[in-house]
Amino acid sequence: MGILNVTPDSFFDGGKYKDESSILQQVEKMLNEGATFIDVGAYSSRPGALEVDETTELKRIEPIVSLILKKFPETNLSIDTFRSNVARACIENGAAIINDITAGLQDDKMLSTVAQLNVPYIMMHMRGTPQNMQQQTSYDDILKEVLFYFSERLSVAKALGIKDIIIDPGFGFAKNLEQNYELLNKMELMCFTDQPLLAGISRKSMIYKTLGTSAEQALNGTTALHMVCLQKGAKILRVHDVKEAFECVKLYEQLNA
Repeated sequence: MGILNVTPDSFFDGGKYKDESSILQQVEKMLNEGATFIDVGAYSSRPGALEVDETTELKRIEPIVSLILKKFPETNLSIDTFRSNVARACIENGAAIINDITAGLQDDKMLSTVAQLNVPYIMMHMRGTPQNMQQQTSYDDILKEVLFYFSERLSVAKALGIKDIIIDPGFGFAKNLEQNYELLNKMELMCFTDQPLLAGISRKSMIYKTLGTSAEQALNGTTALHMVCLQKGAKILRVHDVKEAFECVKLYEQLNA
């Protein structure tokens, strides 16, 4: 899953793709490098990100969805949003998947909307909001609490009729450095359901803070942990660097052939 941020303040590539030409070039590059999905987000979820109102989010993302699908109509477009109105508008414009960092907890209409739209749904573990999540990292047993969270959210989603669900542990969301690695180290235990696992660790602070570098210098560390994610059961890697991630997948598949 290749990441396309159309926000001015995302932690790694904020403001980089702000005109039609740069957006289409990046999408084409990711598709050519092996991306199965393109994940488009118009609301930065980095720690402490500014709040963006629904009107602004829609104004940012709707033209991008139309632009991409006009140029590359076969693209499996994933929409990174926690708002049901944004989800509905994008799916009606041809997008295929909803990727919700809040698992329906920030918009009580999200799950019923996804069920009505009958599209795959990615639900992530997080506490609070991007604005305050890093103040909510106190857990008695993080793995147990994350598993309980998914058990509850899956139950609600399935009861509403959502059929295809992917779960995302939410690395970096309401978790400190040690908690991120504890979750990664035990990630295979999240394969307790039939739901595929998505891992989103690309260039995150859990990598560059450990290495004492920066997001810009975190590609090698990202690739190293991508192999760990695959070995721990991840079926989808959400990445900034598709070529390197695709090579990682190919080597993993060869290793397990």
